[in-house]
Amino acid sequence: QVQLVESGGGLVQAGGSLRLSCAASGRTFSSLTIGWFRQAPGKEREAVTLITWSGRNTYYADSVKGRFTISRDNAKNTVYLQANSLKPEDTAVYYCAAGYLSTVTTIPNHYPYWGQGTQVTVSS
Repeated sequence: QVQLVESGGGLVQAGGSLRLSCAASGRTFSSLTIGWFRQAPGKEREAVTLITWSGRNTYYADSVKGRFTISRDNAKNTVYLQANSLKPEDTAVYYCAAGYLSTVTTIPNHYPYWGQGTQVTVSS
């Protein structure tokens, strides 16, 4: 079993930055494919950015490319999302998700482990 705890969400003005963290505990972190999904009110949960255990493979949604960066520190069992140049349309609950996968996949059901979510609100 893997437990995920997100932190770092909050209210920020458009153009600002936030850094989200997801701390994992339980089974071996270094083998996890892990990343971030988000869900805005009335919308489906969507993949934002994901990274494999080695860091060699990453995924970024087109809407965040060039603005968001995912990184992981296997020694600290933590994955980070650096979100820059935030836009009001980035407003959502951001969820950390993880699974023992050989590659990244954007399908939420492929990830058995989820955090509780952290709210990100970007004001215009």
